[in-house]
Amino acid sequence: MESLLQFVPLIAIFGIMYFLLIRPQQKKMKEHQNMVSALRRGDQVITQGGLIGKVSKVKEGENEVEVELGEGVKVRVVQSTIATVLSKTEPAK
Repeated sequence: MESLLQFVPLIAIFGIMYFLLIRPQQKKMKEHQNMVSALRRGDQVITQGGLIGKVSKVKEGENEVEVELGEGVKVRVVQSTIATVLSKTEPAK
């Protein structure tokens, strides 16, 4: 019985760590995946490198986005490196 009581604090610590660290991180990661999957042409985004641009093309099968940084300056960016969407465009009717 005493050996079982020795494991109770370890189990409690793991439970606390799960609810304070692991679960919020998983929720944040899921929100980021939803944000990236909802990217459309015309959205203004910030990449993890700090570049601000407008999405000009979304390549579905390749997991890439073409971002226009300035007039005539387009770069290909991996979708998961999009950090923030500044402004969303309205969906086409």
